Amino acid sequence: MDLEFRHLRAICTIAETGSLSQAASALGVSQPALTVLLQRVERSVGGQLFLRSRTGTEPTPLGERVLRRARVLLVELDAFGADLVRPDTRGVIRMGSAHMECVGTMVQRLDEAMPDTEVTLQVESSATILAHSLSHGRLDIAIVGMSDEQNTALGPHVAQRTLVTRVPVLVSMSVKHHCADLPEVPLSALAEDAWICPPGAEDGSLAALRSACRKAGFSPRIRFEAPSGGGRQLVKSGQAIQLVEPTTQWPDDITVRPLVDDPIQMRLVLGWRRDRLTEDVVDAIYRVAAAAYTEHAMESPVFQPWWLAHPEVHPRVV
Repeated sequence: MDLEFRHLRAICTIAETGSLSQAASALGVSQPALTVLLQRVERSVGGQLFLRSRTGTEPTPLGERVLRRARVLLVELDAFGADLVRPDTRGVIRMGSAHMECVGTMVQRLDEAMPDTEVTLQVESSATILAHSLSHGRLDIAIVGMSDEQNTALGPHVAQRTLVTRVPVLVSMSVKHHCADLPEVPLSALAEDAWICPPGAEDGSLAALRSACRKAGFSPRIRFEAPSGGGRQLVKSGQAIQLVEPTTQWPDDITVRPLVDDPIQMRLVLGWRRDRLTEDVVDAIYRVAAAAYTEHAMESPVFQPWWLAHPEVHPRVV
C-alpha cells in the first residue's frame, strides 16, 4: 500500500489524542475503520506503530520515527494549502464553539457587526475535536472550553487569546433533590448520586470530576452518557445529576446550583487560523463573543452573583 497524506494525518491524530476512539471522533470516522487503516499503515511500514492499553495509546520506537517524518510532511502540506487561501472578510467564516447558552446571541450580533460576511457555526463540546478542526483547516476560528485538568494544544498555525480566564462548573439536579434548596452544594453531599458523564470527557472534564470527588472523599458513579442537553429527562426525574456550563438555562423542574469552593473550573479560549483571518476580524469576533457571554452571565440568577464578585475573570476588551 502506498502511504497517502490521509494516512499520515490519521496516525498523527492518534498520537495527539492518545486514543483510537478520540482520534476517530476527531477525524469523523468510526473506530473500526480507523483500526483497519492503522493496521494497513503498520503493514506498509513493516511494524507496530502504537502500543495499546487501558489508558490509551503510546507510540513505539518505530512509531516515533514515522511520526517525526509525518509531522514534517503535514506541516508542509498545511502551509501549501494556506498559501492558496488568503484572508477574506467578505466570504464565509467557519466558526466553532463549545456548547454555551450564548451562541444564538453571539451569531445574531456577528451578523449585525459583519453584514458582508456569513459566519457558519459548529457547536461541539469536545475541545479535542475543535482543536483538530482548527489545526487541520476545517474551522477558521473557535471558542474552546478547556478543563483545568487538561491544556488542549491548538496547533502550530493557530493563534489564541483567552476569552474568560476561569468560571465555575455548576451542577444540575431535580427540584426534588435533597440539595435543591441549598444556595451552594457541598460536593460530598452528592456521593450517592448517579452522574451523567460530562461532555467532552476526553478533554479532561471527566478527570476533573473524578479528581474533585476524590478530594471530597468518594468516587462518582458515572451511570449515563448523553449529548449536551440530552440528559435533561434523567435529571428532571431525579435519576441523575449533571455538571453544566454556568450560563446554562434550565426549565423550572430542574435546579442548577454552584458547588462549594468551586472545585471544578474551566476556561474559554478563542483560537484562530493566522492564515485565514485578519487581526481586525478576530478583534471584532472577540468583542462580540465577550459581550454575548457577559450578557448571559448577567441574566443567570445562579451565575450572576459569582460573575459580579470576580471582575478579574471578565473578558478584556481593549
